[in-house]
Amino acid sequence: MAEADAGSGRRGAGPVPPARDRILVALTGQPNCGKSTLFNALTGVHQHIANYPGVTVDKKSGVYRDGALTVETVDLPGTYSLTSFSLEERVARAFLLESRPDVVVNVVDASNLRRGLYLTFQLIEMGFPVVVALNMMDVARSHGLSFDLETLSARLNARVVPVVGHKGTGREALRAAIRETAASGAPVPASLNYGELEEAVVTLQASLAAEPALHARVSARWLAVKLLEGDSEAERFLTAHVAHPHGLLDSAERAAAAFQARKGLSPSDQAAACRDDLAGDILATAVQRADTGRVPITERIDRFLLNRWLAPAFLVLTIWIIYELSIVQGMRLADVTWPVLAGVRDLAADWLPAAGFLHDPLPRSMGLWLLDSANALLNYVPIFLILFALIAILEDSGYMARIAFILDRILHRFGLHGQSTLPYILAGVFAGGCAVPGVMATKGIPDQRARMATILTVPFMNCLAKVPLYTLFVNIYFAETKGLVLFYLATITVIFALLVAKLLSVSVLRNMETAPFVMELPHYHLPTVTGVLRRALDRTWLYIKKVGTVVIAVATVVYVLLQFPGLPPERQADYHARGEAAIAAFRAGLADTALARTVADQDSLTRLVTLHVDVQADRAAAAGDPAALARLDARVRARHPDLAPFLVPGDDPTARTAAAALDRLAATREDLREDMRNARLLNSVLGQLGAALEPVTQYAGFDWKINVALLSSFTARENSVATLGVLFDQNEGENRTLEARMAAEQAAAGFTALTGMAVLLFFALYPPCMATVIVIRTQTGSTAWTVFSVLFPTLLAFAVASAAYSTGAALDLTGLETMTGVYLLALGALVAAGLLRRPVGRSLPRPGYRARSGSTAD
Repeated sequence: MAEADAGSGRRGAGPVPPARDRILVALTGQPNCGKSTLFNALTGVHQHIANYPGVTVDKKSGVYRDGALTVETVDLPGTYSLTSFSLEERVARAFLLESRPDVVVNVVDASNLRRGLYLTFQLIEMGFPVVVALNMMDVARSHGLSFDLETLSARLNARVVPVVGHKGTGREALRAAIRETAASGAPVPASLNYGELEEAVVTLQASLAAEPALHARVSARWLAVKLLEGDSEAERFLTAHVAHPHGLLDSAERAAAAFQARKGLSPSDQAAACRDDLAGDILATAVQRADTGRVPITERIDRFLLNRWLAPAFLVLTIWIIYELSIVQGMRLADVTWPVLAGVRDLAADWLPAAGFLHDPLPRSMGLWLLDSANALLNYVPIFLILFALIAILEDSGYMARIAFILDRILHRFGLHGQSTLPYILAGVFAGGCAVPGVMATKGIPDQRARMATILTVPFMNCLAKVPLYTLFVNIYFAETKGLVLFYLATITVIFALLVAKLLSVSVLRNMETAPFVMELPHYHLPTVTGVLRRALDRTWLYIKKVGTVVIAVATVVYVLLQFPGLPPERQADYHARGEAAIAAFRAGLADTALARTVADQDSLTRLVTLHVDVQADRAAAAGDPAALARLDARVRARHPDLAPFLVPGDDPTARTAAAALDRLAATREDLREDMRNARLLNSVLGQLGAALEPVTQYAGFDWKINVALLSSFTARENSVATLGVLFDQNEGENRTLEARMAAEQAAAGFTALTGMAVLLFFALYPPCMATVIVIRTQTGSTAWTVFSVLFPTLLAFAVASAAYSTGAALDLTGLETMTGVYLLALGALVAAGLLRRPVGRSLPRPGYRARSGSTAD
């Protein structure tokens, strides 16, 4: 490299800045170069993770002390270049331009130096004081590579420090280089010669250097190259900081067009070729390769993992392990952590105002509702810990890139990405997953359009919570063919997800910028326990903080919609009268006994009934353990000696009579409270909305009861069946299953298997539940996309269900025949969509990266 246009590279003298006690360091590097591991080695535990404003890209920062100097280090997103193709590139470049770090540490994979220098040249050309951290030296040496560090440093016009990040080797030398570089003053911006493009670069550089507003903000030469490359972000930067930018923009456009017309080559391709030539020349003078006579271990592993026939088997095995450990075992771990959350709820219940006999105070009712909503999300924490740890292992080992390599070619046809596979698997695909971790797993997809398409289609997968309603309706309407219908449901969701992803990619997502897909297959590395655990904990904690800021507001709105306007006065009076009658019967049973004085007032009676419910729950939990039951009885006698005869009657006849009366009173109270909850639901905003929607939903065969069940399932899928159990109630003395009750009532109403088919199709394509919507909001950072994620699937599901129901009714088809027709039509559409070319986004092919799939070699 050279200083500006001239001679050989050296660090400029520059003015020496005054001594400071704090500096800002930016850590940059290409993906899979070990940057995050080196960041952890530098900063230790003093780290903070947030998001860059307005985007979902992680902003990881840390602080370490170097003598009297405090060094704030920011780990920028991994990026191959400083263009404007991907969100990560724009975020990294915006930070460099706006924050102007005192030192930029460029982490480079020593075993893949030629590729890594592509980013290094651009950083140096921007005029930053750069320290090159030559990472993975152990891997490079195992490949027979040796480095002339002095020559390499002179050619790059930057200090070069060899390190092994995961072992901490070279950490102190790197810290010293950072300290000395920050104290040595600003370097003379170095550059490379762009050959036949050089004249245009120099001319535009001179014009930019004459603009005073740019002097302290950016290197004129770097900006000149970017403008000639047609970089949209560079054009916006110039427009934002120069009063009259049009002349400069026109000059850049004319120069670029003239060069391309003259040489038949775009300026960006010329610049990329010059960078690659310079990288090759530097390697020839500063790097030697000894013939070890051994095939690199990465190549040996890939002979199996990327084998045409074995690769799918390894991929399926890997996905199965991730699914088994994170979802299945994670849910088992959640069974261990749930008592902790339940204990917190019990503690909160003790602190909140006491429950009433029939009516709970609003602070108690709403407080427990909000806590239950939060616990529903916190219950996923064990899954996330395992999931993020496994993802970190895949990323650090180098296999994550190979997953994308294996599946990208197929998913690419539908506007998705190879890394869309894992979110779909975690969300359930065929059955049994959860959309919440599925949406969270989209964070690593680098292509923003594909990432958004994945986020919006992950909820189509068959999460475990959909299974109860599937089972209910299949047993009612398709008992003889349940295997075939369940197969349809398990696979039609995948078909629609791919079709919707294709539709979104050619419509609302078409103009979203997308990164060119570069299949850079890194060397395999052994992940470190510390690095994996730290990233799993960091990402999980970030999820907890993000969701915690949204869940309270959403849960409050849902609470209001389910509780208000409440019951009419006459209904409340009826429930009150029935409650008073039960209390009177209870007191009559205690007449002429000493125990009657114990519960003489209403407060003591309510306290007794509430305590009875808690004790019965504890006894049920300890059932089968005589010792535990004995301890429970002793504890009740010690803590509540006045009420113990009701709760632990023993052999005292009076106490046993009182306990039996208390059982009847508690059962009546519970029945009344449940009836009140059900009546309040029917009279609530959601209940009335279900009735109001019936004139529309009748085209899909839905009545108001199905509408209410589907609306209530927005909070959680399981609520659909629970709500149907309330709405299809049974008469006193009956003891029939919900399937039997629904089958009888719907048959009397004229419903057929067409209705069941329409409900199943609608539920399969139904919008995401509340927990998933919250996570979509945190992942997209956009209210508009969050609303779209609810409205679009609702309209799609209703359109499909209505069309299928109406067509089946018009053609006098059975429910199975109609579902078979829908399935075959969707499958045919999938094949046709797969044959169409993927839409071209707003990005251009990245210069120097030719292959879409496959390993890129030096």
